[in-house]
This record gives sequence, C-alpha cells and structure tokens, in this order.
Amino acid sequence: MAVRIRLQRHGKKKRPFYRIVAADQRAPRDGRYSELLGTYDPNHHPVVFSINDERYAHWLSVGASPSDTVASLMRKYRNGLTVSPEEMLRSSREGLAERRRAAANRAAAREVKPEAQEAPAEAAPAAEAPAAEAAAEAPAAEDKAETPAADA
Repeated sequence: MAVRIRLQRHGKKKRPFYRIVAADQRAPRDGRYSELLGTYDPNHHPVVFSINDERYAHWLSVGASPSDTVASLMRKYRNGLTVSPEEMLRSSREGLAERRRAAANRAAAREVKPEAQEAPAEAAPAAEAPAAEAAAEAPAAEDKAETPAADA
C-alpha cells in the first residue's frame, strides 16, 4: 500500500478549504484517508496553514511521500510564508486594536481641527494690519513728495 500525504478539498464552490491527510494513493481525492494531519486555508491573506509536524515526520519515516503541493506548502511553512491559525488570530486581534487606535486618532484630529481653523482666522487680521498701515502711509508719502515739487 503506497501512502501519499495530500490535500483533500472541502468548502463551498469557489471557497476551497483543504485538509492535509495521509491516504492510500488509490483512494479518491476526497475519499477515505488514514489520518488527518492538518489544514490549509488559501482564502485568508496571509494563507493559514497548520500541520502536526510530529505525525507528518512519522508518515515520512514509514515511507509516505508528500504530493507536490503539500511539499511546496511545507517549504513555505518552514520559511515562514504561511501562518498558523494562532498567529492569524493574534494578528486579527492586533489589527482590531490598531484600527481602534486609528479611529480614536481620527476622532481626536477632528476635535482639534476646529480649534486649528480658528487660530489662523485670528492670526489673519494681525497679518493684514501691517499691510493696511503700509497702505495708509503710502498715500501720505506721495502727498509729501508732491508738495515740494509744487513749491519749487
């Protein structure tokens, strides 16, 4: 009996979910299997992959051969390109906490913005005041310049 470690497809149409099983290679893809070793869910990003490493090593030691896909997944898992369900749960909790912090920061920014908008409005008249004084002094300077020329 040749044993293969392969994927067994479950889930809905267009939403696959796989079990990693040790099965006789003559058995149908989704049929009878000897042992369930883990799961693989490609619907999440990053991909969720969990496997019982001890049982996987046991099946390899007794002569089972992994399918190409399972061998590829194991390489990715060992290189850290897939995550376990525990890591996925932790990252989703961290993501939720991060989204809550970002929402609180946006709310705080909205409260600060009206005050920030009032401050430039108060500063604007002060900036216009020197310009108004300069404009008022300019006609007076022209009048003085015309007066000596008229006297001469």
